[in-house]
Amino acid sequence: MKALVVEDDQTTLDYIEKGFKEQGFNVDTASSGTDGLYLATSSDYDIIILDRMLPQMDGVTLLSALRATGNATPVIFLSALSHVDERIKGLQAGGDDYLTKPFSIQELLIRADLLIRRHQPVQQDSSQLQLDDLCMDLLAHKVTRKQQEIKLQPKEFQLLRYLLEHQNQVVSRTKLFEAVWDYHFDPKTNVIDVHIAKLRKKLEAGGASQLIHTVRGAGYILRTPEA
Repeated sequence: MKALVVEDDQTTLDYIEKGFKEQGFNVDTASSGTDGLYLATSSDYDIIILDRMLPQMDGVTLLSALRATGNATPVIFLSALSHVDERIKGLQAGGDDYLTKPFSIQELLIRADLLIRRHQPVQQDSSQLQLDDLCMDLLAHKVTRKQQEIKLQPKEFQLLRYLLEHQNQVVSRTKLFEAVWDYHFDPKTNVIDVHIAKLRKKLEAGGASQLIHTVRGAGYILRTPEA
């Protein structure tokens, strides 16, 4: 597990870092908003602990910028500001939880664990991935919808697998590209768009409902229409 802690008070930062490391986390730290945003967009984390008041860029601004990239990493705000309006601002910016200082490290760790569990990909078992009537059998390398097999090209299969593993989460084009093609993303390429369009067409054949949805400016999300 990997955690990012963005906190400008060194004593609090050391306290949190020590607590997470004792639970087996690898921990990165930052003491300013700009450094925190850089780290958050440069690496993958299971949880981000974010102070509300930071130098250079406050926590709400940082999180708003992070969410705008399509990053859905769970975030817990820490703040000495306990007024309900401040909590609302943090949650509206995309925060998943809000803890008022002073706090117990045990409570913070429990809240972090719950959020990480909640954001883990949904898998029915080790060899099956499923969303509604769409099923992927990893052992047989087979995809079906409404029990009808869908023939996919290798890259289409990999794309769909990644989306299924991160269903109900917004996934950026960069993440998809790096996960499936395994090299640096060129923002000028339309490879992702072409493959997503072909995959979407196959999944919606015969009038089936749309499962891959475009989130403008952020990426794609695999979900049922009802969700």
